[in-house]
Amino acid sequence: MTNCVHDHGRWGAGDQLGAAHFLTPENTLAALAQVKLGLIYDMSQVIENGAPRIAPVQSPYYITTSNSSANGVKRRRALGATNEPGANLERIEMTTHVGTHIDALGHYTIGDRMYGGHSAEDTVDDWGLLKLGIEQAPAFVTRGVAVDVSGLDGGGFLEAGRAVGKDDVRRALDQAGVELRAGDVFCLNTGWGRFFMIDNRRYVAGEPGLDREAAEWLTAQDVAAIGADNMAVEAIPGARHPEVMMPVHQHCLAEAGVYLIENLVIDGVLAAGLNTFCFVLLPVKFKGATGCPVRPIAMV
Repeated sequence: MTNCVHDHGRWGAGDQLGAAHFLTPENTLAALAQVKLGLIYDMSQVIENGAPRIAPVQSPYYITTSNSSANGVKRRRALGATNEPGANLERIEMTTHVGTHIDALGHYTIGDRMYGGHSAEDTVDDWGLLKLGIEQAPAFVTRGVAVDVSGLDGGGFLEAGRAVGKDDVRRALDQAGVELRAGDVFCLNTGWGRFFMIDNRRYVAGEPGLDREAAEWLTAQDVAAIGADNMAVEAIPGARHPEVMMPVHQHCLAEAGVYLIENLVIDGVLAAGLNTFCFVLLPVKFKGATGCPVRPIAMV
């Protein structure tokens, strides 16, 4: 809990921006300077019916047509239109944590305590978050750093519950020849993304990911966000499960103010031999929401 005190003092009690303070104009310009070829790599999953979710906490993605072009043409004909104008509209029901998404700082608590010294009792309303909602998150245009740990155990992916520790992260960065800088978005490839929409039951039953010590080391490097190719970034079940659950979420979001990006697609940039790139992510301003679907891209 030491980071909790440190970070609140760093940016003041009541802060709602967190590690996004590191997204400076200088870091943005440095990231844009990496774009030489005009190539874009999509780092998001397709959101569709049946998308992986953790029940019952996460409700299913559900899309239905609420207005069809055929019926629209009929209605407008009756009003005298002769140019056959039809429009298609839909209704979507979903949690904001479906598919590739970013967690707002208000997504997780430690008891009643939230990031910035906020109280859950005072902040969590029946109609969303009064503070720390995703509308507080700025646009991310900064350096992305991707490392691959999928082969640590000799296979193409790590098994569920396999913790990626601080030393694993540091070795992966050394192998990539990258030193983290303030404002970076760190992207961890565990190989788990291969099960998204292929074996959803396995995908959500557990996952490899960071342990708390690794997360603490990353936040100490002043990264703005941490992402992974899985549902929760951290190892599930953790080493001390069930006594301790979701410690990486608690540390990153509630203590350090570092955003989490989940269900990333990292294979493409790694296959292209890219460990650093210009990372662009624009959170949708759903006021009071604890997160939102996103379509992050890597540009080089």
